[in-house]
Amino acid sequence: MTPAPASTATATATVTAPANISSRPSRRLRIRPRKLFNDLLGIVVALVWIFPVYWMFLSALTPNARLRQMPPSFLPTHATLVNFTRAMTDPGFLPALRMSLTITLVTVCIVLVVAFLGALAISRFRFRGRKAFIVSILVIQMLPAEGLFIAQYKMLSTVGGYVPAFGLNSVLGVTVLYSAAIIPFTIWMLRGFVAGVPVELEEAAMVDGLSRTQAFLRITFPLLAPGLVSSGVYAFLQAWNEFTIALVTLPDQASQTLPLWLRGFLNASVNRGVDWAQVMAASTIIAIPVIIFFMLVQGRMTSGLVSGAVKG
Repeated sequence: MTPAPASTATATATVTAPANISSRPSRRLRIRPRKLFNDLLGIVVALVWIFPVYWMFLSALTPNARLRQMPPSFLPTHATLVNFTRAMTDPGFLPALRMSLTITLVTVCIVLVVAFLGALAISRFRFRGRKAFIVSILVIQMLPAEGLFIAQYKMLSTVGGYVPAFGLNSVLGVTVLYSAAIIPFTIWMLRGFVAGVPVELEEAAMVDGLSRTQAFLRITFPLLAPGLVSSGVYAFLQAWNEFTIALVTLPDQASQTLPLWLRGFLNASVNRGVDWAQVMAASTIIAIPVIIFFMLVQGRMTSGLVSGAVKG
């Protein structure tokens, strides 16, 4: 067969090349509207999610009389710090803050230690009743919290008669209930992180002469730091914002936590109307420690969540 002349091949390439080039922009044009739609949808969802938080901050900076006017203003045109000053100078603020911080920090420490040991046991060891223990963790999560209030109240009131430190209106008593409510899910969360770390790493360290405890502390434990941070954030949020258990087990006004203190603004304003600006200022004050804590650990928490999703 006689090969095609060079001029013919060049013409063919010249004709074919524009066809291929013209097809590429059309493919990009088909993808671009979908990407634009996804970006716009993400922005809309983010705005809808963040608007209540923005409205809380805006209302906290707005005088109560201005807050009731119509139409509402969505910009801080009359910003003031009077609402924050009134909330922070309230006689019950500092005791409630001290109570919430103490209960939350003790709860987080207990939850992390117990849940970590539980997750380590069900992920690294095979023992009799292991599956039943895992199933019991899931069953406990199905129990409604409201169905336990009477039993929890009776338990603390009875124990408080013998050991007042674990009775009603006590830090330790409420901490035990908080920990019992948070530990099951935290064990399930940490189980994925522990299972994601290969046991061969510990075995290799033990071959090099380390004991099981040394291999775990030097090799495995540093790899589990993101998971512990994520679990700590979860425990912190649950303990800091908990309301129903505190309402039942902390009937004394001197022992109330910040969520109960916030509820006091509504009760005190029944006869003269609710001062929503002050309520929003108090809510903002309660949210600030959570925001600060999240900003400090958000890097570790993000890597921990991604790691647990991939390895678990």
